[in-house]
Amino acid sequence: MNINFQEITTAKAKLDHVIIFAVADDRKLSPLASAFNKQAGGALFKAITSPKFTGKKGQFVSVVAPDSLKCDRILLAGIGAVKSITRKSLESLGGAVAAQINAIGAKSATFMLDELKGCPVPLPEAAARIAHGANLRSYNFDKYFTTKPADEKPTITGFTVALADSKSSAKFYGELDKLAEGVFLTRNLVSEPANIIYPETFAEECLKLEALGVEVEVLDEPDMYKLGFGALLGVGQGSSKESKMVIMKWNGLGKTSKAQPIAFVGKGVTFDTGGISIKPSSGMEEMKYDMGGAGTVLGLMKALAGRKAKVNVIGVAGLVENMPGGNAQRPGDVVTSYSGQTIEVINTDAEGRLVLADALWYTQKHFKPKFIIDLATLTGAILIALGSSRAGLFSNDDKLAEQLFKTGEKVGEELWRLPLGDVYDKQINSDIADMLNSTNSREAGSITAAQFLQRFVNKTPWAHLDIAGMAWQKKDSDICPKGATAYGVRLLNELVKDYYEAK
Repeated sequence: MNINFQEITTAKAKLDHVIIFAVADDRKLSPLASAFNKQAGGALFKAITSPKFTGKKGQFVSVVAPDSLKCDRILLAGIGAVKSITRKSLESLGGAVAAQINAIGAKSATFMLDELKGCPVPLPEAAARIAHGANLRSYNFDKYFTTKPADEKPTITGFTVALADSKSSAKFYGELDKLAEGVFLTRNLVSEPANIIYPETFAEECLKLEALGVEVEVLDEPDMYKLGFGALLGVGQGSSKESKMVIMKWNGLGKTSKAQPIAFVGKGVTFDTGGISIKPSSGMEEMKYDMGGAGTVLGLMKALAGRKAKVNVIGVAGLVENMPGGNAQRPGDVVTSYSGQTIEVINTDAEGRLVLADALWYTQKHFKPKFIIDLATLTGAILIALGSSRAGLFSNDDKLAEQLFKTGEKVGEELWRLPLGDVYDKQINSDIADMLNSTNSREAGSITAAQFLQRFVNKTPWAHLDIAGMAWQKKDSDICPKGATAYGVRLLNELVKDYYEAK
């Protein structure tokens, strides 16, 4: 969608166009809205004083514009108490407005932001946040439709925010636009079917980041056999698709910098049948999104490189396809991980932790990062524990965990920390190897999975985000249509910006 910022003194109504005004819970029209109300014969005032409209956040009322205004509609958007506005609520407002515009069927819209007295967010940033939310909500993965009726397709192609300081807003929006590009890349990858995105083609997408200055190295199976990646390679051995591991480096502080990098590691199971421990057929098509963690890492690297973040970052994606077959890994097999630790595989559907085991050890050994954060659609148990509103957070470092939690609340990608400890660690001890890749118990499944991963970070500060309930959503939200969410891209971009980027 084309995003623009315009001086409010030059903003004009246009045909096939919607004009938007914000209305707080005091139900007062802004000066410019009052002028439009006068031209509309009092229709706007009548609409906002109706019993069903209170100015509450999320409320909308649409007014058909008279011919004198030369536009299609005027949309009045409730924003609640102005003093309670946050960057998150502004982005939600923009996204909800974009959805309303599509529902109306208009091609373009202008949000007239002439005042927000008492708003804690400066007006130029507020305008940029509204535009960013609209842009995120406009995402549409429709490349495979060939016969979809025109009236079922999104109509909005342009969104303008008009305010007094449009230049400042445009400047602020520049970084948000790069962030959105990273979000859209992740959503695209997660939305693609597994016959399009598999380890080799995912690696090809990573290589495209070289155009932004990211150094990209791809390890193929001979490379990983030589290194001793027994855990990762075991997962992919039943597939005809070759497993890969991709290492991406963004040197935002310059190649000569001695600063410790920060690292992000993603589970990239491009399709997960469960292997020999095969999943039920119902819903298995959704397992194309089991590479959501790796997709988030790639989208994050694109966002950071796109906005030239002043930080050194390592992004690692372990890429496999988990298939049954004559050469597939069997329950009961014992594999030797890159760390040298042995693993008894009692469930081939607990495969993501095997992929991450080698990727995590490689990351901490070769790059000695300040911290590692891994992301994975790891366990169904996290959905039972937290549903689809928060990701699970596990960490061996209280400071990092607190930073992640606060950042999640700030951007609207929330987390909830769950415990780790010896009582859980003992549950993954094996009778014939160093550890089990799963347990036969239904208890604490997400925790024991995280406990397994902790054995491969070697005391490096680390956090594990179990995003199984967050990578894909089955209904629309304000800033994301149903489908792939790119959960984690905005969260981790903000974490880097707030705590780890050179100012």
